[in-house]
Amino acid sequence: MAGMAQNQAKFLQGSLLRHITVMSSAASLGLMAIFLVDLVDMLFISMLGNEALAAAVGYAGAILFFTTSLSIGLAITAGALAARALGQGDEARAREVLTHVLIVGVIFALVVVALVWFSLPFLTGLVGATGETQRLAVRYLSIIVPGMPLMMIAMVCSAVLRGHGDAKMSTWVTLSGGLVNAVLDPILIFGLDMGLDGAAWATLVARFTMFAVALWPILRTYGGFVAVNAKAIIADLSPILAIAVPSILANIATPIGAAYVTRTAAQFGEEAVAGMAIVGRLTPVAFGMIFALSGAIGPIIGQNFGARNFDRVRRAFIESLWFTAAYVVCAVLILVLLRNSIVEVFSATGVARNLIFLFCGPLSLAWIFNGVIFVGNAAYNNLGYPYYSTSINWLRNTLGIVPFVWLGARFWGAEGVLIGQMAGGVFVALLSYVLTTRVIARVSVADVPDLTRPVFSAHNRTFRLFNHRR
Repeated sequence: MAGMAQNQAKFLQGSLLRHITVMSSAASLGLMAIFLVDLVDMLFISMLGNEALAAAVGYAGAILFFTTSLSIGLAITAGALAARALGQGDEARAREVLTHVLIVGVIFALVVVALVWFSLPFLTGLVGATGETQRLAVRYLSIIVPGMPLMMIAMVCSAVLRGHGDAKMSTWVTLSGGLVNAVLDPILIFGLDMGLDGAAWATLVARFTMFAVALWPILRTYGGFVAVNAKAIIADLSPILAIAVPSILANIATPIGAAYVTRTAAQFGEEAVAGMAIVGRLTPVAFGMIFALSGAIGPIIGQNFGARNFDRVRRAFIESLWFTAAYVVCAVLILVLLRNSIVEVFSATGVARNLIFLFCGPLSLAWIFNGVIFVGNAAYNNLGYPYYSTSINWLRNTLGIVPFVWLGARFWGAEGVLIGQMAGGVFVALLSYVLTTRVIARVSVADVPDLTRPVFSAHNRTFRLFNHRR
């Protein structure tokens, strides 16, 4: 069994750039399918001719961003621990990690769902929704939020599939959800005249589909799960929490920053919120490859770290940055060429039109810096420094958002909100680059222990991972 696992640790050999390109490209297909459907959702809702509906989806997006970020944190945990175990040739440990992360994750997700569902009026008000728009946002969210445990399980299983190097099946998890959503959207929104409710139900069914598709290869190809053992789960709380807590904290920062942006844009009217919502859905479609890269590079770094191939860890980081820069330049050129068509498709006027034009221009070159942050965070999570990821993400979404957005809104109005949001990432990215190179240098010369079973120990104001024997 261990020999088979070693064979599955496919990132220990071969071209790193090829691994990065294949994993990112495959993962981006599924992600872009989901994001493209979200964009089509917005298009269909805009076609209903009610600006309050589009604004409601914008406000709801900030809340959904929060719940999705929690699931991402758990997926990072499972992916990082599984990749290290596979790099060390221990497939049984990879199955054990998946089982225990899912058990802990489901319990956590159910608690979060209950808290969020009963707090929807408060949460939507917190991001600036009022009146009829708030009522619509609450109704939309009340349908989707209960599907969070399904989404969490799908994302965790998908991360472990990436840890195995199975880009194809990992892609099908998200791609299946996107396809189901794309088919159901027009049927429910227009065919059954369900409007905004139809979009919400389509999303919920898509999450159930992702859940089913994610479990299939885990059960059929990768040995499924281990038997539930309470003592083993308790023993594994240490390595799970060592990555999950900082990863969740890091990912919570993003929706908090997004909520501040949405609230600031709200002072310029529903047209500005609708424009920012369109931009918010254009962003992952245009830069889905960068979102995918942040998940794809983790297993590559994790496997080589587990096998102590530190030179490949270093080169994987550098080649990921070159990949990021090349992709962003190409994506921005396409956005510039398509911006008139995008404005026409959404029938955007006034402030909403200005925001789309601003986004579909040279301003989006700043996504190179967001890519640096993404890759750096993946490196921290897989090299045993997850709290660095937490610090960088909170820095990006506080000092890298609030003062820049505030100043931008003060001098340039709604357009300044977008300018400030993009500009703040430059300084944080430079810091992240320096920090990541130092972390890689540190682990390369250190006597690094078995990181699949770590325990907490304070070290340099962060948490270092040490070997834990059961």
